[in-house]
Amino acid sequence: MHVSDVNWFEAAQLILSALAVPFLARLGDTIGHRNVLLLATALTAAGSWAIAFAPSFSTFLVGYALQGAYVVWLPLEIAIVHRRAAETGRQALLTRRAAAVLVGALEAAVIAAALTSGALVGTIPLTVVLAIPAIVVTLCLIVVWFGIENRPGTSTQRFDAVGLGLMTVVLGLVMAGLVVLRVLGPASPAPWILLVFGLASVVPFARYERRLDEPLVDVRLLTRTSQWPVQLTAFLIGMSVLGAQIPLSTFARTDPSEAGYGLGASAGFVSILIGVYVIFLAVGALLFPVSTRLLGERGALIAGALVVAIGYALWLPFHDSTLQALVNMAVVGCGTGTLLPALPAAAAAAAPPNRTGFATGMTNATKTIGGAIASAVFAIALAATGSIADPSSGHAPLSGYLTVWSVCAAAALAAAVALLALPRRSPNP
Repeated sequence: MHVSDVNWFEAAQLILSALAVPFLARLGDTIGHRNVLLLATALTAAGSWAIAFAPSFSTFLVGYALQGAYVVWLPLEIAIVHRRAAETGRQALLTRRAAAVLVGALEAAVIAAALTSGALVGTIPLTVVLAIPAIVVTLCLIVVWFGIENRPGTSTQRFDAVGLGLMTVVLGLVMAGLVVLRVLGPASPAPWILLVFGLASVVPFARYERRLDEPLVDVRLLTRTSQWPVQLTAFLIGMSVLGAQIPLSTFARTDPSEAGYGLGASAGFVSILIGVYVIFLAVGALLFPVSTRLLGERGALIAGALVVAIGYALWLPFHDSTLQALVNMAVVGCGTGTLLPALPAAAAAAAPPNRTGFATGMTNATKTIGGAIASAVFAIALAATGSIADPSSGHAPLSGYLTVWSVCAAAALAAAVALLALPRRSPNP
Protein backbone atom coordinates (compact mmCIF):
# COMPACT_ATOMS: atom_id res chain seq x y z
CA MET A 1 0.00 0.00 0.00
CA HIS A 2 1.32 3.45 -0.94
CA VAL A 3 1.74 5.77 2.05
CA SER A 4 -0.70 8.24 0.52
CA ASP A 5 -3.46 5.60 0.65
CA VAL A 6 -3.29 5.47 4.44
CA ASN A 7 -4.69 9.01 4.56
CA TRP A 8 -8.03 7.82 3.22
CA PHE A 9 -8.74 5.81 6.38
CA GLU A 10 -8.37 9.04 8.32
CA ALA A 11 -10.37 11.02 5.76
CA ALA A 12 -13.29 8.56 6.04
CA GLN A 13 -13.40 8.97 9.82
CA LEU A 14 -13.02 12.73 9.67
CA ILE A 15 -15.85 13.27 7.20
CA LEU A 16 -18.20 11.14 9.32
CA SER A 17 -17.16 13.17 12.35
CA ALA A 18 -17.79 16.39 10.44
CA LEU A 19 -21.35 15.26 9.76
CA ALA A 20 -22.01 13.79 13.20
CA VAL A 21 -20.62 16.52 15.45
CA PRO A 22 -23.06 19.35 14.55
CA PHE A 23 -25.95 16.89 14.78
CA LEU A 24 -24.86 15.48 18.14
CA ALA A 25 -23.86 18.86 19.59
CA ARG A 26 -27.19 20.43 18.64
CA LEU A 27 -29.01 17.35 19.92
CA GLY A 28 -27.23 17.90 23.25
CA ASP A 29 -28.87 21.32 23.59
CA THR A 30 -32.22 19.62 22.96
CA ILE A 31 -32.20 16.36 24.95
CA GLY A 32 -29.33 17.03 27.36
CA HIS A 33 -25.57 16.99 26.93
CA ARG A 34 -25.09 13.95 29.16
CA ASN A 35 -27.49 11.84 27.08
CA VAL A 36 -25.71 12.68 23.85
CA LEU A 37 -22.32 12.05 25.48
CA LEU A 38 -23.64 8.61 26.38
CA LEU A 39 -24.74 8.01 22.78
CA ALA A 40 -21.42 9.17 21.33
CA THR A 41 -19.48 6.94 23.75
CA ALA A 42 -21.62 3.94 22.79
CA LEU A 43 -20.95 4.56 19.08
CA THR A 44 -17.22 4.88 19.73
CA ALA A 45 -17.22 1.65 21.74
CA ALA A 46 -19.07 -0.16 18.93
CA GLY A 47 -16.52 1.09 16.40
CA SER A 48 -13.61 0.05 18.63
CA TRP A 49 -14.95 -3.50 19.03
CA ALA A 50 -15.59 -3.71 15.27
CA ILE A 51 -11.95 -2.80 14.58
CA ALA A 52 -10.63 -5.34 17.08
CA PHE A 53 -12.48 -8.25 15.48
CA ALA A 54 -12.95 -7.01 11.90
CA PRO A 55 -13.18 -10.00 9.52
CA SER A 56 -12.86 -7.84 6.40
CA PHE A 57 -11.66 -4.51 5.10
CA SER A 58 -15.20 -3.13 4.89
CA THR A 59 -15.90 -4.00 8.54
CA PHE A 60 -12.66 -2.35 9.60
CA LEU A 61 -13.55 0.76 7.60
CA VAL A 62 -17.02 0.98 9.16
CA GLY A 63 -15.58 0.53 12.65
CA TYR A 64 -12.90 3.14 12.01
CA ALA A 65 -15.56 5.58 10.83
CA LEU A 66 -17.79 4.92 13.86
CA GLN A 67 -14.91 5.80 16.14
CA GLY A 68 -15.22 9.34 14.79
CA ALA A 69 -18.07 9.92 17.24
CA TYR A 70 -15.43 10.53 19.93
CA VAL A 71 -14.81 13.98 18.44
CA VAL A 72 -17.91 15.32 20.19
CA TRP A 73 -16.76 14.21 23.67
CA LEU A 74 -14.69 17.29 24.54
CA PRO A 75 -17.22 19.95 23.42
CA LEU A 76 -20.03 18.14 25.24
CA GLU A 77 -17.94 17.88 28.40
CA ILE A 78 -17.09 21.58 28.22
CA ALA A 79 -20.78 22.41 27.64
CA ILE A 80 -21.67 20.37 30.75
CA VAL A 81 -19.07 22.22 32.84
CA HIS A 82 -20.11 25.61 31.42
CA ARG A 83 -23.74 25.00 32.37
CA ARG A 84 -22.89 23.78 35.87
CA ALA A 85 -20.66 26.80 36.48
CA ALA A 86 -23.42 29.27 35.54
CA GLU A 87 -24.44 29.84 39.17
CA THR A 88 -20.92 30.40 40.52
CA GLY A 89 -20.31 33.90 39.15
CA ARG A 90 -17.03 32.68 37.60
CA GLN A 91 -18.46 30.74 34.68
CA ALA A 92 -15.87 31.65 32.02
CA LEU A 93 -12.91 31.24 34.36
CA LEU A 94 -14.03 27.84 35.65
CA THR A 95 -14.82 26.68 32.13
CA ARG A 96 -11.30 27.57 30.95
CA ARG A 97 -9.73 25.76 33.89
CA ALA A 98 -11.91 22.70 33.40
CA ALA A 99 -11.14 22.69 29.66
CA ALA A 100 -7.41 22.75 30.43
CA VAL A 101 -7.75 19.83 32.86
CA LEU A 102 -9.89 17.85 30.42
CA VAL A 103 -7.40 18.27 27.57
CA GLY A 104 -4.51 17.56 29.91
CA ALA A 105 -6.15 14.32 31.03
CA LEU A 106 -6.88 13.45 27.40
CA GLU A 107 -3.28 13.93 26.38
CA ALA A 108 -2.01 11.98 29.40
CA ALA A 109 -4.13 9.06 28.22
CA VAL A 110 -2.76 9.45 24.69
CA ILE A 111 0.79 9.37 26.06
CA ALA A 112 0.07 6.16 27.94
CA ALA A 113 -1.59 4.63 24.88
CA ALA A 114 1.21 5.62 22.49
CA LEU A 115 3.99 4.31 24.69
CA THR A 116 2.08 1.14 25.62
CA SER A 117 1.10 0.31 22.04
CA GLY A 118 4.69 0.74 20.88
CA ALA A 119 5.82 -1.74 23.53
CA LEU A 120 3.00 -4.25 22.94
CA VAL A 121 3.02 -4.38 19.14
CA GLY A 122 4.86 -7.51 18.12
CA THR A 123 4.79 -9.06 21.58
CA ILE A 124 1.10 -9.99 21.85
CA PRO A 125 -1.54 -10.71 19.17
CA LEU A 126 -2.77 -7.63 17.33
CA THR A 127 -6.40 -8.46 18.16
CA VAL A 128 -5.57 -8.23 21.86
CA VAL A 129 -3.84 -4.87 21.34
CA LEU A 130 -6.86 -3.52 19.46
CA ALA A 131 -9.25 -4.85 22.11
CA ILE A 132 -7.63 -2.73 24.84
CA PRO A 133 -9.09 0.61 23.67
CA ALA A 134 -12.44 -1.10 23.10
CA ILE A 135 -12.46 -2.24 26.74
CA VAL A 136 -11.47 1.23 27.98
CA VAL A 137 -14.18 3.00 25.97
CA THR A 138 -16.76 0.51 27.24
CA LEU A 139 -15.72 1.33 30.80
CA CYS A 140 -16.15 5.03 29.95
CA LEU A 141 -19.71 4.25 28.94
CA ILE A 142 -20.39 2.99 32.45
CA VAL A 143 -18.73 6.05 34.01
CA VAL A 144 -20.85 8.45 31.94
CA TRP A 145 -24.04 6.52 32.75
CA PHE A 146 -23.56 6.54 36.52
CA GLY A 147 -21.17 9.46 37.08
CA ILE A 148 -22.70 12.43 35.24
CA GLU A 149 -25.90 14.11 36.35
CA ASN A 150 -28.65 14.04 33.75
CA ARG A 151 -30.03 17.53 33.13
CA PRO A 152 -32.70 18.34 30.54
CA GLY A 153 -31.82 20.25 27.41
CA THR A 154 -32.27 24.01 27.15
CA SER A 155 -33.73 24.04 23.64
CA THR A 156 -37.28 22.85 22.97
CA GLN A 157 -37.57 23.23 19.18
CA ARG A 158 -37.70 20.28 16.79
CA PHE A 159 -34.55 19.04 15.15
CA ASP A 160 -33.49 20.50 11.78
CA ALA A 161 -33.45 17.36 9.62
CA VAL A 162 -33.50 19.32 6.36
CA GLY A 163 -30.43 21.26 7.45
CA LEU A 164 -28.62 18.00 8.17
CA GLY A 165 -29.50 16.77 4.69
CA LEU A 166 -28.25 19.95 3.04
CA MET A 167 -25.02 19.87 5.05
CA THR A 168 -24.50 16.25 3.98
CA VAL A 169 -24.83 17.33 0.35
CA VAL A 170 -22.28 20.13 0.80
CA LEU A 171 -19.67 17.97 2.51
CA GLY A 172 -20.40 14.97 0.30
CA LEU A 173 -19.81 16.90 -2.92
CA VAL A 174 -16.63 18.54 -1.63
CA MET A 175 -15.14 15.29 -0.36
CA ALA A 176 -16.21 13.42 -3.51
CA GLY A 177 -14.40 16.06 -5.52
CA LEU A 178 -11.24 15.55 -3.48
CA VAL A 179 -11.46 11.76 -3.86
CA VAL A 180 -11.92 12.01 -7.64
CA LEU A 181 -9.08 14.52 -7.80
CA ARG A 182 -6.90 11.98 -6.00
CA VAL A 183 -7.89 9.16 -8.39
CA LEU A 184 -8.03 10.94 -11.75
CA GLY A 185 -5.52 13.70 -11.12
CA PRO A 186 -5.81 17.49 -11.53
CA ALA A 187 -6.01 17.27 -15.34
CA SER A 188 -9.49 15.75 -15.21
CA PRO A 189 -12.46 18.20 -15.14
CA ALA A 190 -14.66 15.84 -13.06
CA PRO A 191 -13.21 16.67 -9.61
CA TRP A 192 -13.32 20.39 -10.25
CA ILE A 193 -16.98 20.19 -11.27
CA LEU A 194 -17.81 18.34 -8.03
CA LEU A 195 -15.88 20.88 -5.95
CA VAL A 196 -17.61 23.82 -7.62
CA PHE A 197 -21.04 22.29 -7.03
CA GLY A 198 -20.09 21.53 -3.43
CA LEU A 199 -19.00 25.08 -2.72
CA ALA A 200 -22.00 26.51 -4.57
CA SER A 201 -24.37 24.40 -2.44
CA VAL A 202 -23.18 26.31 0.64
CA VAL A 203 -25.32 29.27 -0.46
CA PRO A 204 -28.76 27.58 -0.32
CA PHE A 205 -27.72 25.76 2.85
CA ALA A 206 -26.80 29.03 4.61
CA ARG A 207 -29.95 30.78 3.37
CA TYR A 208 -32.18 27.97 4.63
CA GLU A 209 -30.47 27.88 8.04
CA ARG A 210 -30.84 31.66 8.43
CA ARG A 211 -34.61 31.39 8.09
CA LEU A 212 -34.98 28.99 11.04
CA ASP A 213 -35.32 29.90 14.70
CA GLU A 214 -33.62 26.64 15.75
CA PRO A 215 -31.28 25.66 12.89
CA LEU A 216 -28.79 22.81 12.89
CA VAL A 217 -26.06 25.34 12.08
CA ASP A 218 -26.79 28.75 13.56
CA VAL A 219 -25.37 30.90 10.78
CA ARG A 220 -26.29 34.15 12.55
CA LEU A 221 -24.36 33.10 15.66
CA LEU A 222 -21.35 31.94 13.65
CA THR A 223 -21.07 35.26 11.82
CA ARG A 224 -20.67 37.22 15.06
CA THR A 225 -17.23 38.72 15.64
CA SER A 226 -17.00 36.77 18.90
CA GLN A 227 -17.48 33.46 17.06
CA TRP A 228 -16.21 33.41 13.48
CA PRO A 229 -12.50 33.95 14.31
CA VAL A 230 -12.70 31.06 16.80
CA GLN A 231 -14.45 28.76 14.32
CA LEU A 232 -12.11 29.70 11.46
CA THR A 233 -9.11 29.05 13.71
CA ALA A 234 -10.51 25.63 14.59
CA PHE A 235 -10.83 24.85 10.87
CA LEU A 236 -7.28 25.97 10.10
CA ILE A 237 -5.70 24.24 13.09
CA GLY A 238 -7.63 21.08 12.26
CA MET A 239 -5.56 20.84 9.08
CA SER A 240 -2.46 20.11 11.16
CA VAL A 241 -3.99 18.47 14.25
CA LEU A 242 -5.98 15.92 12.25
CA GLY A 243 -4.62 16.04 8.73
CA ALA A 244 -0.85 15.96 9.24
CA GLN A 245 -0.41 13.16 11.75
CA ILE A 246 -0.22 10.27 9.28
CA PRO A 247 2.25 12.13 7.01
CA LEU A 248 4.47 12.77 10.03
CA SER A 249 4.35 9.09 10.99
CA THR A 250 5.11 7.86 7.47
CA PHE A 251 7.97 10.36 7.14
CA ALA A 252 9.49 9.08 10.38
CA ARG A 253 9.19 5.44 9.21
CA THR A 254 10.72 6.11 5.77
CA ASP A 255 14.19 4.58 5.32
CA PRO A 256 16.63 7.31 4.16
CA SER A 257 18.85 4.71 2.44
CA GLU A 258 15.98 3.92 0.06
CA ALA A 259 14.15 7.23 -0.33
CA GLY A 260 16.95 9.72 0.32
CA TYR A 261 15.06 11.26 3.24
CA GLY A 262 13.26 10.16 6.39
CA LEU A 263 14.32 8.99 9.84
CA GLY A 264 14.18 5.22 9.35
CA ALA A 265 12.40 4.99 12.69
CA SER A 266 10.96 1.83 14.19
CA ALA A 267 7.38 1.55 15.43
CA GLY A 268 8.73 2.01 18.96
CA PHE A 269 10.45 5.28 18.12
CA VAL A 270 7.36 6.58 16.31
CA SER A 271 5.51 5.95 19.58
CA ILE A 272 8.17 7.98 21.41
CA LEU A 273 7.84 10.79 18.83
CA ILE A 274 4.08 10.81 19.32
CA GLY A 275 4.63 10.67 23.08
CA VAL A 276 6.84 13.79 23.02
CA TYR A 277 4.28 15.62 20.90
CA VAL A 278 1.45 14.69 23.25
CA ILE A 279 3.46 15.54 26.38
CA PHE A 280 3.86 19.08 25.07
CA LEU A 281 0.20 19.11 24.08
CA ALA A 282 -0.58 18.45 27.73
CA VAL A 283 1.91 21.13 28.83
CA GLY A 284 0.31 23.69 26.53
CA ALA A 285 -3.18 22.74 27.72
CA LEU A 286 -2.31 22.94 31.42
CA LEU A 287 -0.60 26.31 30.90
CA PHE A 288 -3.65 27.69 29.09
CA PRO A 289 -5.19 29.30 32.23
CA VAL A 290 -1.81 30.88 33.02
CA SER A 291 -1.32 32.23 29.49
CA THR A 292 -4.88 33.59 29.52
CA ARG A 293 -4.24 35.38 32.80
CA LEU A 294 -1.04 36.93 31.40
CA LEU A 295 -2.11 37.67 27.82
CA GLY A 296 -5.90 37.65 27.94
CA GLU A 297 -8.06 35.18 26.06
CA ARG A 298 -7.37 36.66 22.63
CA GLY A 299 -3.65 36.99 23.28
CA ALA A 300 -3.37 33.37 24.43
CA LEU A 301 -5.15 32.16 21.29
CA ILE A 302 -2.93 34.23 19.00
CA ALA A 303 0.22 33.08 20.78
CA GLY A 304 -0.83 29.44 20.47
CA ALA A 305 -1.46 29.77 16.72
CA LEU A 306 1.90 31.50 16.17
CA VAL A 307 3.76 28.75 18.06
CA VAL A 308 2.10 26.10 15.85
CA ALA A 309 3.15 28.06 12.74
CA ILE A 310 6.75 28.26 13.98
CA GLY A 311 6.81 24.55 14.80
CA TYR A 312 5.74 23.46 11.32
CA ALA A 313 7.99 26.04 9.66
CA LEU A 314 10.92 24.43 11.51
CA TRP A 315 10.24 21.18 9.64
CA LEU A 316 11.16 22.80 6.32
CA PRO A 317 14.90 23.26 7.02
CA PHE A 318 15.23 20.84 9.95
CA HIS A 319 14.04 17.30 9.16
CA ASP A 320 17.23 15.26 8.85
CA SER A 321 17.64 13.86 12.38
CA THR A 322 15.57 12.46 15.21
CA LEU A 323 16.60 15.35 17.49
CA GLN A 324 15.30 17.89 14.99
CA ALA A 325 12.03 15.96 14.68
CA LEU A 326 11.60 15.84 18.45
CA VAL A 327 12.23 19.59 18.82
CA ASN A 328 9.83 20.41 15.99
CA MET A 329 7.07 18.24 17.46
CA ALA A 330 7.60 19.71 20.92
CA VAL A 331 7.07 23.24 19.58
CA VAL A 332 4.00 22.20 17.57
CA GLY A 333 2.60 20.32 20.54
CA CYS A 334 2.95 23.25 22.93
CA GLY A 335 1.07 25.62 20.64
CA THR A 336 -1.60 23.09 19.74
CA GLY A 337 -2.10 22.21 23.39
CA THR A 338 -2.96 25.83 24.14
CA LEU A 339 -5.55 25.97 21.37
CA LEU A 340 -7.37 22.69 22.05
CA PRO A 341 -9.01 23.82 25.31
CA ALA A 342 -9.01 27.52 24.40
CA LEU A 343 -11.21 27.26 21.31
CA PRO A 344 -14.27 25.50 22.80
CA ALA A 345 -13.97 27.56 25.99
CA ALA A 346 -13.96 30.80 23.97
CA ALA A 347 -16.90 29.60 21.87
CA ALA A 348 -18.93 28.69 24.98
CA ALA A 349 -18.21 32.03 26.65
CA ALA A 350 -19.53 33.92 23.61
CA ALA A 351 -22.66 31.79 23.07
CA PRO A 352 -26.17 32.16 24.57
CA PRO A 353 -27.13 29.52 27.20
CA ASN A 354 -29.24 27.47 24.77
CA ARG A 355 -26.40 27.33 22.23
CA THR A 356 -23.37 26.28 24.30
CA GLY A 357 -23.45 22.70 23.04
CA PHE A 358 -23.74 23.90 19.45
CA ALA A 359 -20.98 26.52 19.79
CA THR A 360 -18.49 24.17 21.45
CA GLY A 361 -19.43 21.37 19.08
CA MET A 362 -18.86 23.58 16.05
CA THR A 363 -15.24 24.15 17.07
CA ASN A 364 -14.71 20.42 16.74
CA ALA A 365 -16.88 20.18 13.62
CA THR A 366 -14.93 22.89 11.81
CA LYS A 367 -11.67 21.39 13.08
CA THR A 368 -12.75 18.03 11.73
CA ILE A 369 -13.78 19.47 8.36
CA GLY A 370 -10.39 21.17 8.09
CA GLY A 371 -8.69 17.91 8.96
CA ALA A 372 -10.76 15.94 6.45
CA ILE A 373 -9.98 18.34 3.61
CA ALA A 374 -6.30 18.52 4.57
CA SER A 375 -6.06 14.73 4.83
CA ALA A 376 -7.37 14.37 1.28
CA VAL A 377 -5.15 17.15 -0.08
CA PHE A 378 -2.11 15.73 1.70
CA ALA A 379 -2.83 12.32 0.20
CA ILE A 380 -2.59 13.93 -3.23
CA ALA A 381 0.62 15.73 -2.27
CA LEU A 382 2.17 12.48 -1.03
CA ALA A 383 1.28 10.50 -4.15
CA ALA A 384 4.30 10.35 -6.45
CA THR A 385 2.22 11.21 -9.52
CA GLY A 386 -0.81 12.87 -7.93
CA SER A 387 -2.92 9.85 -8.91
CA ILE A 388 -3.16 6.26 -7.70
CA ALA A 389 -3.44 5.17 -11.32
CA ASP A 390 0.35 5.01 -11.59
CA PRO A 391 2.08 4.84 -8.21
CA SER A 392 5.79 4.45 -8.87
CA SER A 393 6.83 3.24 -5.43
CA GLY A 394 5.79 2.92 -1.84
CA HIS A 395 7.57 6.18 -0.96
CA ALA A 396 6.15 9.65 -1.33
CA PRO A 397 8.37 12.40 -2.77
CA LEU A 398 10.07 14.72 -0.30
CA SER A 399 8.33 17.63 -2.01
CA GLY A 400 5.02 16.16 -0.79
CA TYR A 401 6.13 16.34 2.84
CA LEU A 402 7.46 19.87 2.33
CA THR A 403 4.02 20.78 0.97
CA VAL A 404 2.31 19.30 4.04
CA TRP A 405 4.50 21.26 6.46
CA SER A 406 4.17 24.48 4.46
CA VAL A 407 0.38 24.24 4.38
CA CYS A 408 0.23 23.57 8.13
CA ALA A 409 2.50 26.52 8.91
CA ALA A 410 0.58 28.87 6.60
CA ALA A 411 -2.77 27.74 8.04
CA ALA A 412 -1.64 28.40 11.62
CA LEU A 413 -0.30 31.82 10.64
CA ALA A 414 -3.61 32.64 8.94
CA ALA A 415 -5.40 31.59 12.14
CA ALA A 416 -3.30 34.03 14.17
CA VAL A 417 -4.24 36.84 11.77
CA ALA A 418 -7.95 35.91 11.95
CA LEU A 419 -7.86 35.96 15.74
CA LEU A 420 -6.88 39.63 15.68
CA ALA A 421 -10.56 40.32 14.91
CA LEU A 422 -11.68 38.64 18.14
CA PRO A 423 -13.01 41.17 20.70
CA ARG A 424 -10.87 41.66 23.78
CA ARG A 425 -12.33 40.24 26.98
CA SER A 426 -11.14 40.45 30.53
CA PRO A 427 -8.74 37.60 31.47
CA ASN A 428 -10.85 36.84 34.55
CA PRO A 429 -14.51 37.51 33.74
